[in-house]
Amino acid sequence: MASITIDNLAKSYGTYSVLQGVNLEIKDGEFIVLVGPSGCGKSTLLRMIAGLEEVTSGEIRIDASRVNERHPKDRDIAMVFQSYALYPHMSVARNMSYSMRLRKASKEKIEAAIAGAASKLGLEPYLERRPKALSGGQRQRVAMGRAIVRQPKAFLFDEPLSNLDARLREQMRAEIKKMHGDLKATSIYVTHDQIEAMTLADRIVAMHGGLVQQVGSPLELYDRPANLFVAGFIGSPGMNFFEGTRHSDGVRLADGTLLKVQLPPGADDEQGITVGIRPEHVELSAEGVGATVDLVEPTGFGIILHLSLNGVDLKVFTSDRAFLTPGQQVSVSFPTHHLHFFDAGGNRILR
Repeated sequence: MASITIDNLAKSYGTYSVLQGVNLEIKDGEFIVLVGPSGCGKSTLLRMIAGLEEVTSGEIRIDASRVNERHPKDRDIAMVFQSYALYPHMSVARNMSYSMRLRKASKEKIEAAIAGAASKLGLEPYLERRPKALSGGQRQRVAMGRAIVRQPKAFLFDEPLSNLDARLREQMRAEIKKMHGDLKATSIYVTHDQIEAMTLADRIVAMHGGLVQQVGSPLELYDRPANLFVAGFIGSPGMNFFEGTRHSDGVRLADGTLLKVQLPPGADDEQGITVGIRPEHVELSAEGVGATVDLVEPTGFGIILHLSLNGVDLKVFTSDRAFLTPGQQVSVSFPTHHLHFFDAGGNRILR
């Protein structure tokens, strides 16, 4: 396997800039997930690492060796796409072994590689079938098996689960995580699904507007988002935000509510500030601020309440099934240790 270094990487199409000064160190054997909304540059970054897109400026190094000018086949990486890209006229075994046969590997080596990959992915019963006789999840496993038999320095996944239904995505996430645990392979995985990012990654790279917004473990991004974008993108249901102003005795929200919190000194009084709290951290209690239930979304494992709080929308996640009736009145409070604060530029205020 290999380490991968991205050094001040940029990509432009004419005057349109897609990526701007991306820096990233990926350790040998690490599972990195690039996450962000459509158009943020994550797939472009992956394709540049693979050699499918030219680098405008900056450098890509695999095991300390510059690969900017190397052809994709010479970078020793394997890519799994959203589309399975299987040869319909070939059996599962021949699809998986195609790259090895091109390299004229011995029959014994090919058979051993296919057997090992098929065992890891549960494909032994399907080796003689053709892709049309397989389900979507089985076809994706074949695509992963084809990557495994190559024994590359790194695996690149470009939204491989997007075409699958919800239950299959859940199963395939578990299989990809198990595969990584078995192979300890350096992996870079692109997705717009923050649940996939949270469940798969050793570290998440959150991207927006062609820039890296934050890099860290899933819980680091969840518990201490660096800015408003990361705070709003990571987490489902999304974080609640309130506008307010900073004062010497705390933060006063637009409706006049005073949050008695201690923020770092140095900022001007009455400076604009954004307060965030995750829906599961809002408390439903007898003592608090009155709110009206507008909408109830039962999920089975809990309930998402959409409330109106002094004209402001507020989401609450609760396991209490007493709150199931739109129009009823509830009281909410915000534990100060669960509050997040962001300055006028959208950056986290450390405290």
